[in-house]
Amino acid sequence: MTENRIKRRIKQGRLAVGTYVLLRDPAIIEIIGLAGFDAAFIDMEHTCFEMAMVEDCIRACDLAGIASIVRVPENNSSHILRVLEAGAQCVQAPHVQSVEDAVRAVKAVRYAPLGERSVAPSTRAARYGAIGIEEHMAASNAGVLLAVMVEDMKAVEHLADIASVPGVDLIAVGPNDLSAAMGAFGPADPALRNAIEGIAETIRRVGKAKMTFPLDSPAYPLNAAQLQQMGVVYANCGPTVVDILFGALKRRVADIEAQIGP
Repeated sequence: MTENRIKRRIKQGRLAVGTYVLLRDPAIIEIIGLAGFDAAFIDMEHTCFEMAMVEDCIRACDLAGIASIVRVPENNSSHILRVLEAGAQCVQAPHVQSVEDAVRAVKAVRYAPLGERSVAPSTRAARYGAIGIEEHMAASNAGVLLAVMVEDMKAVEHLADIASVPGVDLIAVGPNDLSAAMGAFGPADPALRNAIEGIAETIRRVGKAKMTFPLDSPAYPLNAAQLQQMGVVYANCGPTVVDILFGALKRRVADIEAQIGP
């Protein structure tokens, strides 16, 4: 397994930053890597990505020297196993609401004795059998990051226990879904602010898993320095490639229309 760039940044005490992959083209991954990001966030929950495209995106991450984070569509062992066998360096499980949910994710991500991940020696993650299976299993257990998403009120209630589960590396806070669940729309809402600050404090107090949070999220905008101060070790940031492309094309059409005149 290639070095996990997010883990390296965390060890250095520096915020790791990635951005979203929402279009089905591995060339976007190459551009993200060349631009200097640490990771590409490959989202299977809010896209129509099929597994073959996800594998190509993971391969592009390896070639670009950045970490591949795959958010699976749901927290089940089948989805998680497939992205791990394709070589993902980080798996993000959505809507983890309890210790049982977190343990389920750990069992799917980790090989025995830490978990129950199925063993196959000829996968891309195992370099198609070019390395010994024991070496692969040890490298995977040590190198793969597991992020569980806290984006529901039930998850907030059980946060301390979730963050204490062995094998969970990151607590990924989803401000959009969290604000919707709370009925707190807008960063000025004190309830949302108190909830997010409370989450950060709980994660620091537990002292095991680390926090991830989006950079400059419209739901709750914080800059990089503020995120680091809050204890965040990884952040996705916008604008997305879709936003950039749409905005640029829209401005171009407006320029052309202005040149033509009324």
